[in-house]
Amino acid sequence: MAKNKTVELKTKAEKVSEEHLLELQKIVNNVNKIQFNIGKLESQKHAALHELFIEQKNVSDMQGTLEKEYGTCDININDGTINWDKDGK
Repeated sequence: MAKNKTVELKTKAEKVSEEHLLELQKIVNNVNKIQFNIGKLESQKHAALHELFIEQKNVSDMQGTLEKEYGTCDININDGTINWDKDGK
């Protein structure tokens, strides 16, 4: 004959403890701050990439101007010397 076992059931809690709630809120707030900062950084990155694109276009435009004016755009940017090929072209 099998014996009946008595099992004690815990009552279900309605809320977590104040300590756990505060810890959870702190963690969630930190995650939110980090996500906000990542978004801010991504926005700054996007703006910087846009500025870089504009400056690269300016370089390309300047190379075209130099090519027209001097026949080359191979210029030493420190002193303005034109770097001609060894055969003078």
